[in-house]
Amino acid sequence: MKKLVMLISICFISFLIVNNSLTTTYVANLKTESIAVTGQTKPLLDEIKEKAEQYNIAPADAKIDRVWKALPGLNGVKVNIEESYKKMKKDNVFDEDKLVYDQIPPKTHLSDLPPSPVYKGHPDKPMVSFIINVAWGNEYLPDMLATLKKHHVSASFFLEGRWTQNNPDLAKMIAAAGHEIGNHSYTHPDMKNVSAAKAREEIKKTNEVIEAISEKNTKVRWFAPPSGSYRDEIVSIAAKEGLGTVMWTVDTIDWQKPAPEVLIKRVMDKVHNGAMILMHPTKSTADSLDRLIKGLNSKNLEIGTVSQLLDERRIFAEEQK
Repeated sequence: MKKLVMLISICFISFLIVNNSLTTTYVANLKTESIAVTGQTKPLLDEIKEKAEQYNIAPADAKIDRVWKALPGLNGVKVNIEESYKKMKKDNVFDEDKLVYDQIPPKTHLSDLPPSPVYKGHPDKPMVSFIINVAWGNEYLPDMLATLKKHHVSASFFLEGRWTQNNPDLAKMIAAAGHEIGNHSYTHPDMKNVSAAKAREEIKKTNEVIEAISEKNTKVRWFAPPSGSYRDEIVSIAAKEGLGTVMWTVDTIDWQKPAPEVLIKRVMDKVHNGAMILMHPTKSTADSLDRLIKGLNSKNLEIGTVSQLLDERRIFAEEQK
């Protein structure tokens, strides 16, 4: 009998607990919180998946342009959904600034194209390059190098072979500062009118001198014809020596000794994404370089070497801050 009474009491108490309004509210709250958590997580992931497509950009193949000759390709981008979700899940809110991208290379690369000169980088890449041809102007090089170092800018110096042989210390100084070294022929001839044999000799000899002064630590990748003079055969000869041929899109015309204000305006009026800016070691350039770099930065243009400009890596806005 006692056991029966105890069992009835337990059942009655249990009934009261289960049907108590406080208990009902507590359980309901637990269910609501559970639904909220699972309900928020899934929509965020779904939202990233749904919106990803509008942020994806297809890669651009390198191509031969009728006007601009060889144009480099540019990586496409694709949203990495898993990594993007990891960055957003703490706040549980979609934020396009926290999207993570994978870069997708194009199918056709600059190296796949037939030999052709390059005048500029891809128009969607917010970068420019200083092409500094060196055959004279020794007295201005230290100031230019100091300014480039101050702004953490790497440039491409195209060295005449004869100059390099006569000024090994200056050539080593340029290389030691981390700048890219290019080939500017050996004796600065008009490459459009020299024989094929002479052209090959000019290019090969300059490469050998540059490698000798850098103890073969410098890999020469680019050839800049003196005065921009060339014919198609010269471009092919350079290619057989492992060099791409580069020209320019913006000319400082610094050899005319313009005032710094004139030189800076000349560049800033014409500069654009992918521009190759031609200059020499002159007083005009040395006196303009600091302000010119600041001006280019104010346009959100990164300054890099020719190799950096022509590679397919896409630059994101946060990299320029």
